[in-house]
Amino acid sequence: MNEALKNYLVITAGYWGFTITDGAIRMLVVLYFHLLGYSPFEVAMLFLFYEFFGIVTNLVGGWLGARIGLNRTMHIGMGMQVAALLMLTVPDAWLSVPYVMAAQALSGIAKDLNKMSAKASVKAIAGEGREAALFKWVAVLTGSKNALKGGGFFVGAALLEWLGFRGALYVLAGALALVMLATLWLLPRDVGRMKSKPKFRQVFSNTPAINWLSAARFFLFGSRDVWFVVALPVFLYESLHWDFMWVGGFLALWVIGYGLVQAAAPRLLRRSHHGRGPGGGTARLTALLLLAAPAGIALGLHLGLDPGRVLVLGLVIFGVVFAINSAVHSYLVLAYSDHDRVAMNVGFYYMANAGGRLTGTVLSGWAYQTQGLEGCLWWSAGFVALALLLSLALPPVDAGRPARAGAESD
Repeated sequence: MNEALKNYLVITAGYWGFTITDGAIRMLVVLYFHLLGYSPFEVAMLFLFYEFFGIVTNLVGGWLGARIGLNRTMHIGMGMQVAALLMLTVPDAWLSVPYVMAAQALSGIAKDLNKMSAKASVKAIAGEGREAALFKWVAVLTGSKNALKGGGFFVGAALLEWLGFRGALYVLAGALALVMLATLWLLPRDVGRMKSKPKFRQVFSNTPAINWLSAARFFLFGSRDVWFVVALPVFLYESLHWDFMWVGGFLALWVIGYGLVQAAAPRLLRRSHHGRGPGGGTARLTALLLLAAPAGIALGLHLGLDPGRVLVLGLVIFGVVFAINSAVHSYLVLAYSDHDRVAMNVGFYYMANAGGRLTGTVLSGWAYQTQGLEGCLWWSAGFVALALLLSLALPPVDAGRPARAGAESD
């Protein structure tokens, strides 16, 4: 086994371990705080800082990773997640809304440090001129992460049933601490560190392709969360009368399926790219196809078709196309970056990703209360349309790279 493949497998395994705890802690908080009497909207608001601090973390994290190395930022993220898990083991009397929001903020910082570090590291270890391999590695890393996050929902619910809230938290914190020690020992120390120390103003990308891609990413993820985070689970519970286990199980299976499609994206697109990675044209085509999903679901609900069947079928279509579009985006941000700036470009890109999630989460609650699920779906369609328009500026991969390594550092 060559060194690059070994490092990739170690990074992937560490990312898997972190992702399971990320999905589990979300399910633990949702279920346990529902038992404590919180409304679904109040539970959703507990994650507000989780999303907000993702914006800040990705902006600062890429710069930090370029200065101290991606290995260190990845393990800082793991350590912070262990701390966030342990914060919630306090007695119930301490679990006020501000306290839980602070713990979720710490978890959000940890998640985005870990994600940025893992994905940027793939570019650093893959080497130049390996676009097809890079697309495959990124798709497998991202897709498996999403599948395991759905698995983490099940792990969290099972541990809550088996060990109780605090027992589950202790198990997750201990397991992640072991993963952190193992990856700390196995990975090189200087993965992703720039040769020169970047200034903080350099966190804002000067590469047009990265800027257009980041803007499209903002609206892509806003289009998902504007109906998926709050509106969909509340609608399934209140209007379709699904119980919480059915709602949680269905959403977990959707996330797992979404991740599996994302991991399979290189095979699904292989024939159209002749052994190379996709370009801006693929991002545009998949955004155009995605636009039909939320608009079609909203139209079906408006016409009075069976809402359960419309939602399940629509979610399958939305999940498949969204997963492929997201996988293409995750590849393009690495393909458009030179090695020396990859950590900062990925941080900037995921800052936009986190901004879209935050906007979608807040808008989901407001739009559902004022316009219902149909309104949320039309908001989603509008966001996809904006992502499509922004994707028109995405160039082929070779044209999207900086002219020379370090050229945008001036």
